[in-house]
Amino acid sequence: MPGISSKGLELPSSPIRKLVPFAEAAKKRGTKVFHLNIGQPDIHSPQEVLNAIRGFNMEVIEYSHSAGFESYRRKLAGYYQNLGIEVDHEQVMVTTGGSEALMFAMMCTLNEGDEVIIPEPFYANYISFAKAAGANIVPVTARIEDGFALPPISDFEKLITPKTKAILICNPSNPTGYLYSKEELERLRDIVLKHDLWLFSDEVYREFVYDGHVHTSVMNLEGLDQHAVVVDSVSKRYSLCGVRIGCVVSKNRELMQTLLKLGQARLSPPTLGQIAGEAAMDTPASYFEEVNREYVKRRNFVTEALSKIPGVVCPVPGGAFYATIKLPVQDSDDFCQWLLSDFSYEGSTVMLAPASGFYATPGLGKQEARIAYVLKIEDLQQAVKCLEEALKVYPGRLVAEESTVTNQHSA
Repeated sequence: MPGISSKGLELPSSPIRKLVPFAEAAKKRGTKVFHLNIGQPDIHSPQEVLNAIRGFNMEVIEYSHSAGFESYRRKLAGYYQNLGIEVDHEQVMVTTGGSEALMFAMMCTLNEGDEVIIPEPFYANYISFAKAAGANIVPVTARIEDGFALPPISDFEKLITPKTKAILICNPSNPTGYLYSKEELERLRDIVLKHDLWLFSDEVYREFVYDGHVHTSVMNLEGLDQHAVVVDSVSKRYSLCGVRIGCVVSKNRELMQTLLKLGQARLSPPTLGQIAGEAAMDTPASYFEEVNREYVKRRNFVTEALSKIPGVVCPVPGGAFYATIKLPVQDSDDFCQWLLSDFSYEGSTVMLAPASGFYATPGLGKQEARIAYVLKIEDLQQAVKCLEEALKVYPGRLVAEESTVTNQHSA
């Protein structure tokens, strides 16, 4: 029987999706499952997008340019210009989701055995993207006690070797919701320039920033024109997860020319998705104002309610719609599976993403889980109640301890 490649065998299962069979079994038993495991917003997609899809009238659904429709790229360039990022349409390449954007960027900048430093916990699929590029992830650990702030630059310095080629951040963060300040980004900028590294920045949650904070892109920083690579997506910004459209943005001409080779190899990004993405560029500011108000309400409810449960530690995130929480359990992987296989409260249970899969350092995250507050308040209330009742009876629970944690909104 033919064998599987070493890359294939090394790919991890998704902590977000690996418990799906248990959730499906729970539903078949008649249990209602509140999905806090995955960042699938219930926010409505913009009407401008829905109108464009309904009004689609092309006689032939044809290939686009390998970098994406020029009209769309020009609109994207205008969007970034409004954010103070001076790029033109040739410095933007449309991709099949943000996932392809980051995978392409890694494949074009990293050789076999090269290393990428990433603050952990991080979006679990980064491991798969790095493996596909033949690179290795080197984690630098952020602590829940610090609200998952950027680790000290000295921690980064200790990890840099001749194989280090890049640093990757997600801002605001998936899975923690932490928003990096301009000062933190400037510290990263300095180490990137000192060691001549790439700085990849996943900025797909840029629009979701709270408490009066302002998002700073790495492309807003001076001196990074040849080093900064921004990964972006329409999935969360416009609640268009199924459209599968993202982009890479960089002022590095050689990188953009190399990215286009991969773009040509996969022919073109999805035509229908680009039509939706281009229409989304006409979404009014009022849409984001409404969405942000809703997420702030959800965040405030979830963080306050969870923090009242004995033993639960829940930092207040500054952006995105995730929080990584500490639970009074021995093993969150077991707990999250038990919630689906053995527990229900008034006919319901909750699905979380165990946080161990968001760490590269073995043993970390075993008491943590990621929640996505993407459900309406009424559902979040029931979900939190389920979690509270579950922790009272879970066999692997620990005695609650007093903990201190830095909340971003007060840091």
